[in-house]
Amino acid sequence: MQTWLVTGGAGFIGGNFVLDAVAAGVRVINLDALTYAGNRDTLSSLADNPAHRFVHGDIRDAALVATLLAEHQPQAVVHFAAESHVDRSIDGPAAFVQTNVVGTLSLLECVRDYWRALADSERAAFRFLHVSTDEVYGSLGDSGKFSETTPYAPNSPYSASKAASDHLVRAFHHTYGLPTLTTNCSNNYGPYQFPEKLIPLIIQRALAGEPLPVYGDGRNVRDWLYVKDHCAAIRRVLEGGRVGETYNIGGDAERENIDVVRTLCALLDARQPRSDGAPREQQITYVADRPGHDRRYAIDAGKIQRELEWQPAVSFEQGMAATVDWYLANADWTGRVLDGSYRLQRLGAGA
Repeated sequence: MQTWLVTGGAGFIGGNFVLDAVAAGVRVINLDALTYAGNRDTLSSLADNPAHRFVHGDIRDAALVATLLAEHQPQAVVHFAAESHVDRSIDGPAAFVQTNVVGTLSLLECVRDYWRALADSERAAFRFLHVSTDEVYGSLGDSGKFSETTPYAPNSPYSASKAASDHLVRAFHHTYGLPTLTTNCSNNYGPYQFPEKLIPLIIQRALAGEPLPVYGDGRNVRDWLYVKDHCAAIRRVLEGGRVGETYNIGGDAERENIDVVRTLCALLDARQPRSDGAPREQQITYVADRPGHDRRYAIDAGKIQRELEWQPAVSFEQGMAATVDWYLANADWTGRVLDGSYRLQRLGAGA
C-alpha cells in the first residue's frame, strides 16, 4: 500500500483528494492546520478507517513535519495547504505570505532532508507534488489560453504568494534535485467548498432569499473544473508525470460569471422553488468590482492530455447539477461551516 503525506487535506480540494485517494487504496497521513476553511466534517466517513490518519498541525512546524516523514515513510507528499481566497488576500496579505511562501519553504526543506536520507530505489520513486493555480499567470484578453510556458504575472496578493511558492518548488528541483511536480489548475467547484467562493456563496444566498452579488459587469471569464476531475488529474500526474515538470489542469469550460450565477438560479428554481414562485434571477445584484479583478482565465490542458491521457470526465452542466444537489442534501455541513465569523458577507472591498 502506498503512503502519501497530504497537506491541507481537510480543505476543499485537499479533502476531496483524500477521500478519493483512500477509496483508491492509498494510506494517507493528513496534515491540516484547521484554519477557517479546514473542516474535519468533510472527512467524517474516514473516522474509523485505518488508512487515514489526521494530524492537526501547521506546515511551518518543521519538527512536526520531520517526525511525520520519519515515522510514516511516505512515497509522496501532495501539497495543498494554502490560503486561497483572493478577497481575503486583499484584506490581509500577510497571512498568505506566511502560509503559501514561508510554509511551502519550510515544508520543502523538511522533505528535501527526508528524501536525501532514503535508499537509492526509494529516493528515485519519491515525488513531491505542489498544487497551484492558473492565477499566477495573470489576466487574458478575449483570446488565448495559459500554457505551462506562459510568463508569470500575478495581480493579487494571493496569486503573488502562489507564484512565489511555485518558484520555490522549481528552485528545490533544480538546486537540490528534489523530484518535484507542479500542477496549475483552473477554478474548482463541487462538494465541500467553503461558501466564500462564488458557487457555494450564490447557492446559500439564493436559498436564503438574499441579493446575489455579481462583481462589475459580470462578464469576467473563468475556466471551471469539477473538483473530482482535478483530483483524478493530480493522481495521474503523480503516477506518470515527468519530474521537474508543470502540468496545467483545466475543465475546458469557460463561462462568464453572470452565466454561472444564472445557471445556479435555474437549477435551484427547478429543485427548490421560492415560496412566491419568482425566479431567483431577480435576486441578482451588480456590485462594485473587486480591486484588481482579472478579466479572463483559460487553461490549455494539452500537455496533460497528450502525455498522461487525462481528460475531464464531468461536463460543466453535469458538475453544476451535482454540486447544487450536494449542497441541498448537506445543509447541516454548510450550517456548521457558517457557525463562525463568516456569514456570507463580502470580503476584500477595503482596497
